[in-house]
Amino acid sequence: MNRRLARIRTVQALYQIEMTEVSPTEAMASVLEEDEEDYRNNPFFESLVKGTTTHLEEIDRLIQGALEHWTLSRISRVDRAILRMAVYEMKYENDIPVNVSINEAIDLAKGFTGEEEPGKFANGVLSKVAKMLES
Repeated sequence: MNRRLARIRTVQALYQIEMTEVSPTEAMASVLEEDEEDYRNNPFFESLVKGTTTHLEEIDRLIQGALEHWTLSRISRVDRAILRMAVYEMKYENDIPVNVSINEAIDLAKGFTGEEEPGKFANGVLSKVAKMLES
């Protein structure tokens, strides 16, 4: 599983956790396709899911601080999962440049909806979070 696919599966797992309140471990196992390796063999995927859920309150505070005229609950669950994963990656995955995390999130937002607007929204929010993390 490459990093792009790990991010896609992470968004799916985070969405499932929010919708059904399953554990991160259950969500990780359920989003994998039959031919994909076990999540325990992919430390990046496991780190994204478990790290995001572990630091969720702090991540949500950062996202809320970057929103203008929006609340976190008003954002679609898919976009919220993408933003949460990206903020986790920006703050805690130090081997990944922030701009890479932002670009990956933009691509995911466009990919899940097939439209440009969610990508622009993600870019705006994550750029503000990046500035907050710099200071």
